[in-house]
This record gives sequence, structure tokens and C-alpha cells, in this order.
Amino acid sequence: MRTVQGAALDGLRARVRALAARRRPERVGRSPRSEALLADRGPALPGPGAAGPDRRTFVGPSFRYAAAAPRSTGRAPLADLGELLRGLARSRPGEVRTSAAALRALRARHGDAPALLRTRSGRTVLVLLDPQDLRRFYAEPVSLLAAALPGKCRGSLPEESADSGCARSEPGAERRQVSAEVLAADLPVHPSCGPFLAALAEESRHLAAASTLDLTRARYAVHRAARRIVLGDAAAGDEELTGWLTQLRAEGGGPRGGRGRAARSARSVQDKARARVEEYAARAGEDTLVGRAARHADPTGSLDPVGQAQHWLLAMDAVPETLLRTLLLLGAHPAEQDLAAAEAVAEVAAGADRGRLPRLRACVRESLRLYPVVPDLIRVTRAETEWRGVRYPAGTSVLLPAAFHQRDPERVPAAHVFVPGRWKNPGADQDIRMAPFSHGGGRCPGDQLGLMMTAALCAEVLRSRRVAGTRPVLDPVGPLPATLDPHGIRLMLTRR
Repeated sequence: MRTVQGAALDGLRARVRALAARRRPERVGRSPRSEALLADRGPALPGPGAAGPDRRTFVGPSFRYAAAAPRSTGRAPLADLGELLRGLARSRPGEVRTSAAALRALRARHGDAPALLRTRSGRTVLVLLDPQDLRRFYAEPVSLLAAALPGKCRGSLPEESADSGCARSEPGAERRQVSAEVLAADLPVHPSCGPFLAALAEESRHLAAASTLDLTRARYAVHRAARRIVLGDAAAGDEELTGWLTQLRAEGGGPRGGRGRAARSARSVQDKARARVEEYAARAGEDTLVGRAARHADPTGSLDPVGQAQHWLLAMDAVPETLLRTLLLLGAHPAEQDLAAAEAVAEVAAGADRGRLPRLRACVRESLRLYPVVPDLIRVTRAETEWRGVRYPAGTSVLLPAAFHQRDPERVPAAHVFVPGRWKNPGADQDIRMAPFSHGGGRCPGDQLGLMMTAALCAEVLRSRRVAGTRPVLDPVGPLPATLDPHGIRLMLTRR
């Protein structure tokens, strides 16, 4: 006699067998992850070559996803690339991450033409796979290709701000020019390098005095130096200000309307941070960034010294991460470390040439090539555009996977190896594949200042200490890992 429980169990087993039988044919040669994408495939587009010489293909907004590629298969590609744009499903565009392996597979299957993809979140993105298209991406005016979210920037070395929205907002063209002059964008050594280098040397003393170096210790020193460089010595110990700015950045730059408790709290933090910066700016010296900005000729009245000071402070927030990664790479390459240390020692007697440090700057650039602060740049078209014979409507998101192109083994020699010497070659800074600081009109105006600061901090450590051990341990010969989480980096220092 069967019980109710037994009958229910038999029914459940029958349903499982029926479901397995129904799904089994669909799994042939396909991974479970791929099925989710294949089940929602949209129409495919022929490549530019498939259209006649006088015909153009238009990608309408109703298309789910498609790829315009020379070798079209007649079906929508990327069914096996579910992780390609996994970061686009997140709420913060600054956290976009792409898969290098998936991009290489896409290019191998469908050629170099830009590919229009639909992500799991339903968002369509045009991905640029060929360096020829990168040049156009950097050259397009903001009236045609704008940042995804103007005014929302994660702090970084100043190179990120150049392409994450702050530098490409149309009303800020004059402000950007003034900012470039304050930051001395065209000079390898800032006119105020004396006070800046002194602040960096004083705040980094405890870095070289310790036997270990990690992100917490590096951040403490860099934040103090950054506040002195931007606002003056009086702001050196103001950790509260840095906390407020960090909170505002996490909330997207401040209140965006609304009457809720969160909006009121953000507005309060924003007001407190601005008032504090105004206090420092009122008595800042001429050698500080905010002092230079306040005294700069600004006939249009477009420059807000207080707002710029807050942005500069956030922009320097990635210096500790870049510092740790650079020293970690030097620790894994003893010969490069010895050459960099020799340059650091010789630089003490350089006099007027202090701050140049060409070898250490090359090491910082190579660190940023391998581990860019902004691995992917995304912009949105403001009008209909055409890429290789295919037209796309206004509002199309265009993604440039910078980290992928900088470490593309098919086009970059020793792509996954630490080779600082590549930056000494003439024209290396103009190589369109390499974009630690972006290119064209969106190039970071603070790139030279960021390089000077990071190289100087490396020099302060290497003059008296040797990176004798690291965590993680890197293979100096084999390919370097795709990512390096700065929170997991720990350097063991010994006396020279």
C-alpha cells in the first residue's frame, strides 16, 4: 500500500526524468551557461562585405544583439561568451570588466570589425576589437561620442578622470583648459615640484622605515601628501575630509535630487566637504594646486577651485594602488629593481632636474599598462554613427576594452611580461594601443603630475630599502596574472 509521501516522491522523480529528457538534446556541444544566451538569440547582421558597394546596413534599436563582422555566419555570434560583459549588468558603469579570452575568441571567429552585443542585463554595447577603430574612438568630438555618465568619476590617477566623464563634458572645455595649465600638463616636472617632492618625501618616510608595506600603510602616506599638495600643509592630517569625499564618490558624486534620508545625508556630507575645502583654499599657498587655481586667470569664470580641489584629491586615490603594483613588479625583477634604485640614489644630487626619474616613470607606465586603473572605457553616441559600413542609432554604447588591447599578445610584443624598456622607444607614448592616460582630446591633463608623484614615492622607498619578498609571488619569466588586487599585496622590505 503506497503512502501519500511515496506517491509524491514518485511524481517528483517522474518530473525530473521528463525534464532531463527534454533538455538532453539541447546540451549537445553546448555548456549550460551558453544555453541561457542561445535561448534568447536575436537576429544577426551580415558583415559590411555582405552588403553591396553602395548599400549600408542599419542596426535598429529593436535588435537584441548582433555582430557586424567580415565573416558572418548568418546567426548571432557570442553564444559562448556569457562572461564577456559581465560587469555591464552592475549598477556602476565605472566597474565594467571584460574577458580577454572571450574577446580573443570573438575576434578569431568574426574578424576585427566592431561587434554589437547584448548583455545579460539587456544592454547593447558596440565593442571595438581593432586598433584602427581605437584611433577614431579617441578622436571623436564630445558632440558625437560622449561619456556614459558625465560628472561621475571614480577617483584615480588623473588618467581615469580623462575618460570617465569629467574631462569630456562639453560645458567644461574651458575649465579643462584651465585645469591643464594648473596641473602643468605639458611639463614632465611640475613648476611646484620642490614643495611637492618635499611633501612626498616627508610623508613616505615611515614607508621605508617599516619592514612591510601594504595598501593601508601606502594609503595613509599618499593621502597625507595629496592633501598637502592640493590644499596645503594645514590639511595634512584631515582624514575626515578624505572620508567625506570617499563617501560622496561611493554615492555617485553627491545627491541627485530626492527628499529621502539618503539624499539629505549626502547633501549634508557634500556641504561639509565643500566648506572644509573652502577653509583650506582661503589660506593655501601659491605652490598648492588650489592656490594656483585660485590665482589663475579665468576670464570665463568656468573654473571652480573648490570643486577642482575635491576632484584632484579623489584623482590621487589610486596612487597607492599603482605604487604597490609597481614595487611588486620590481620585487619580482631584481635587475630592474637595482637599476631603479640606482636612479633613485643618483636623483638626490640632480638639483634642478629632480623629479624626472625616467626609468622609474617607465616602470610606472608599464605597471599601468599591465594593470590599468580603468580597464574599459565606455561612451555613448549622441547621433547616428557608422562603423565600417554599419550604421548605429544615437544612444549606442561604445566600449573600448583598453586592458585587452594593452595586453593583446597578437599585436603587443611580450604582452604579459613586465618590460619597462618599451616606454623608452620613440613614439611609445603615442602608440594608440597603449592608453594608460588615454589619447586625443580626452588625454588626462594630470598625467605628468601623476607619474611624478608615483615615481617619487617609489624612489623614496628604493633609496634605502630593497623589496626582498612579495605576496603574491610573481613569476618573472612566465606570463603575469591578469589582475592584481592591491588589498592582497604585501611587500617585505630589507635594508640595502
